[in-house]
Amino acid sequence: MKIIGITGGIGSGKSTVANILQNFGAKVIDADRISREVTEKGQPALKETVDYFGEEVLNKDGDLDRKKLGEIVFKDDEKLKILNDITHKYIIERIRQHLDKFKAENVRVVVLDVPLPVKHGFLDIVDEVWVVVAKKETRVKRIIERNGFSYKEAISRINAQQSDEDYLKIADEVIQNDGTTEDLVKYVTMLYNKKTL
Repeated sequence: MKIIGITGGIGSGKSTVANILQNFGAKVIDADRISREVTEKGQPALKETVDYFGEEVLNKDGDLDRKKLGEIVFKDDEKLKILNDITHKYIIERIRQHLDKFKAENVRVVVLDVPLPVKHGFLDIVDEVWVVVAKKETRVKRIIERNGFSYKEAISRINAQQSDEDYLKIADEVIQNDGTTEDLVKYVTMLYNKKTL
């Protein structure tokens, strides 16, 4: 089973690349989706998050208010690190469960789509890392369109993440995503064929 790690900053288009690979039959593990699952009501990660950040990060139904939490952590590196430390162990556990399942099913290619390329639970699991990058103005435009953020919010999300230079240091392949979707599909198809056929 070949495991391809896809990563890149917010708005770079890494999930679009993962979706293209899924269309080729690869199984995708989406760390963002798992992050949402492990912080649902009744999950231990939610309890730990509330224990640290307080009840104000919950909405009136007792669910995690992601926007409110985002406003807190994306202004404060230390708090962002604490949140990642809380959720990370639960996310890793789910990722490993998915991988075990796919291995048992003899899946040929698995894509691990993660925003944060951590050493433990990403770099030590994947066979290679594909980094998706795009110019800052392209990313800002995508974030505003997709998330309904203001320009300032979009920039603050980008700045809260590591730099492109840091992503590029761990890259086995770099996908420049400033062109059209057709350009991206063509390039990813070429890469996928080169790496898996």
